[in-house]
This record gives sequence, C-alpha cells and structure tokens, in this order.
Amino acid sequence: MLMRTDPFRDLDRVKQQVPGNATGTWSRPTAVPMDAHRAGDEFVVAFDLPGVDPDAIELTVEHDVLTLKAERRPAPSADAVEMQVAERPLGVFSRRLFLGDTLDTGRIRAGYDAGVLTLRIPVSEQAKPRRIQIGREPATREEIEA
Repeated sequence: MLMRTDPFRDLDRVKQQVPGNATGTWSRPTAVPMDAHRAGDEFVVAFDLPGVDPDAIELTVEHDVLTLKAERRPAPSADAVEMQVAERPLGVFSRRLFLGDTLDTGRIRAGYDAGVLTLRIPVSEQAKPRRIQIGREPATREEIEA
C-alpha cells in the first residue's frame, strides 16, 4: 500500500550520521526515520521527531504523495553558554511517501505524542476484501425459457 521508490535513501542516512552532516537545510533537509505497518483496515505510519514543536510540523497530501516537513531549532540559551557537545541534529527534516491508490487520503488522522508523529491512513472501501455472492444460473435452455 505504501510505495518505496528511493533506492539511495539508506546511503543518505549513513551520510547524515557522519559528524557535521546532521544539520538539514530547506534546500537539503535531513530524512525522518519512520516505521509503517497495517493494523486492520488502516495503515499506521510513525515518524521520529524528538524535540520538534508540533507547530513546526507541516504535513500535506497531494494526489498520492504525502509530504512531511519539520524544523528543530536550537534551544534558547543564555549568551554565556559554551557548548561542549552538540550531537542532537538541528535544522529541517523531511520525508515524502508515495501512497497507493487503495488508501483513503481524505481521512488521514495525525497525532503527536512524546516526539512521535503518528498517522493513521484508512484503506479505501473499494480496496477492502469483500465476499462475492455466487448465484445459481440456469444450466439448460429449457430452464432459461421456463
């Protein structure tokens, strides 16, 4: 139901783990890690966005493409602070998912808790399994004419 079309994503993820490459910009955002699974009649997608203010998250869907953009800014601090270790990535984060046409993009629900953005995407009614009733048809010409 979700289509994965970026074969170089894992290479980008490794590159971002190298010190100095973890800061995303609007022109080159950092990828957002995610998990996706099906639960009954819906797909559940969870994005890791720790430390991101919910107001800094932008989620859009156009046709079959879902786009997530978020920004994590440095925490406000006093001017006299001298940073000793800075390993938490800052900047712009982004993820794009290509959704299958069997998902109902008009009824996506989103929630944000403990740094995880969770989307619930229902499976469209026409894509759900359904039982087809088998009727009896006349077997002979006499039965048809009767």
